[in-house]
Amino acid sequence: MGGMPVNDMPWWRWRCNVRSALHMLSDPVFQQNVWLAGVEGYGDVTDAVYRLVEDTWLDNWSAEKYVGTIFRDSQEAALVDTAVLRVLRIMHQVGPDAPVTSYLNHHAWPEAVRAARDAHVRLATSDGDDPDAPPHTLEVLRIMTRSA
Repeated sequence: MGGMPVNDMPWWRWRCNVRSALHMLSDPVFQQNVWLAGVEGYGDVTDAVYRLVEDTWLDNWSAEKYVGTIFRDSQEAALVDTAVLRVLRIMHQVGPDAPVTSYLNHHAWPEAVRAARDAHVRLATSDGDDPDAPPHTLEVLRIMTRSA
């Protein structure tokens, strides 16, 4: 997200939050080494899901609504919709306050991770960022979304 031009998308702060969530949800190594290990500074699965849907309401309508404001095109929107639906389905089954292991051990988690990865790679690449760089802490995300 460091390479993303902030004036490129009208609602770039929302894009940063969605990208941050997708990045964490798409990285199984991060999930094991940070979420499962309880490393501070990154939030947990519920925090990531909240960042994904809090401002966008992607839990209520399609990302297609935001093409041109948060998402560059319909392909980005479709990939995000798929990831959101898969992650939310699991969250509704295990509960928002479930431990990380409930998510990671869910039979559909690998499918949700794959969908998040597809969306993350597309958005990161579109923004000129390396999709394989490690996720930023929430503090770095706050700093990035404060600067314009």
